[in-house]
Amino acid sequence: MPKFGRSGRAGRIAAAVAALTILPLVGGGLAQAAPTSATSPETAAAKSGNGSYLVRIEGSGRQQTAYVYSKSMDKTIPLKLQRPVDTSKPAPTLYLLNGAGGGEDSATWQKRTDIADFFKDKEVNVVTPVGGAFSYYTDWVKTDPKLGNNKWTTFLTQELPPIIDAGLKTNGVNSLAGISMAGTSVLNLAIAAPKLYKSVGAYSGCAETSTPAGQAYIDMVVDSRGGGNLDNMWGPKDGPLWVENDPVVNAEKLRGIEMYISTGNGLPGPHDTIEKTGGMSGLANQVVVGGIIEGATLLCTNNLSKRLGQLGIPAVVDFRPNGTHSWGYWQDDLHKSWPMLARTIGL
Repeated sequence: MPKFGRSGRAGRIAAAVAALTILPLVGGGLAQAAPTSATSPETAAAKSGNGSYLVRIEGSGRQQTAYVYSKSMDKTIPLKLQRPVDTSKPAPTLYLLNGAGGGEDSATWQKRTDIADFFKDKEVNVVTPVGGAFSYYTDWVKTDPKLGNNKWTTFLTQELPPIIDAGLKTNGVNSLAGISMAGTSVLNLAIAAPKLYKSVGAYSGCAETSTPAGQAYIDMVVDSRGGGNLDNMWGPKDGPLWVENDPVVNAEKLRGIEMYISTGNGLPGPHDTIEKTGGMSGLANQVVVGGIIEGATLLCTNNLSKRLGQLGIPAVVDFRPNGTHSWGYWQDDLHKSWPMLARTIGL
């Protein structure tokens, strides 16, 4: 694994910040207006303690879309579902989160990876929310003029699980995984609800939120790309919520949760080819922009790995020999981490 000095690190982070500013901005959210009631007695039974509920499930067979009304955000959230092979018996659930676009753009697990084929023979419910672009899937302290009312920690840890368990007749055993922005979020969600998840997969995330480098990364995702005001997320950067949401600082709270954490080093790898990126322009973007971003996540992951080691908390940390911040590597990460994730949820 490459080692960087202070000047090299500063250059990497500065380059990452610059690169993130030129990434394309996705459009508005897909969340729908809240319905007045659920559509049937069956869906009405799937609800949470605060009044959130399952509106409906569309589609037949293995690929479906659920719509869940979130009381905390006062809107309906679509969720992409992949059902288990045998729906006649309870199965566990893998919550699989998208990156900065929140699944509202074309950069999604369903469109960029082979998950439909990968899970076709597996007895697991795969649940992917559509929404939360640039939100870090966290609870914001204020409603943002651009990004709206975000209470994603509340939704994902309190509102959604009982609804999924009742609506899909699961066995209540869960795992959680996410990429990029959500590679940070999944660690914080596990800290917020340590008994909810048996395991976590964090792919190419930056686990630091209270350091200048980590905050610069978040600033460019939320502010430069998303147009959100960071003060509306966790308050001023010198405030306590930035420390409270730092997985490196709070790594002790991850004890007992099995973890698979991965990152590349930013150098071109097997998925960085003209054939896989659709041409020279795609390859150049992936190698330059994706390389710089992955170089930054390498630094964050290295610091998290060191902290976990100091605390004696076991984790699988996969420092890929090469690779950029892109979907081919995240598909590989899911495949490689699945045996561990599956074991923890009883498969």
